[in-house]
Amino acid sequence: MDVPLRRPKRIDALPENTEYRDTGCDLYPSCLRCPLPRCRYDEPGGALAILRARRDAAIIAAYRRGKRVDELARMFGISRRTVFRVLRAARAGGDENARGVA
Repeated sequence: MDVPLRRPKRIDALPENTEYRDTGCDLYPSCLRCPLPRCRYDEPGGALAILRARRDAAIIAAYRRGKRVDELARMFGISRRTVFRVLRAARAGGDENARGVA
């Protein structure tokens, strides 16, 4: 009675030899079609950090175009204090996105 030998599944199998289901996360139903620049689980601070970085860049750009703090707070649905924090962080950070922030 010949019984075919079954090979054990390789632990170090390559990704193309691994079953992968694209189930996404609570933000987007598909990882492969996610619009975020990095996976929320790979980014320190998660999805909020990614979304805040985009928001903060938009606040800085609008401030450079002459928007007042009150206008920015209304536009983004945040407090004036949060706008001031974003602008202060941009000044302290010295990155290229912060240039022109007084």
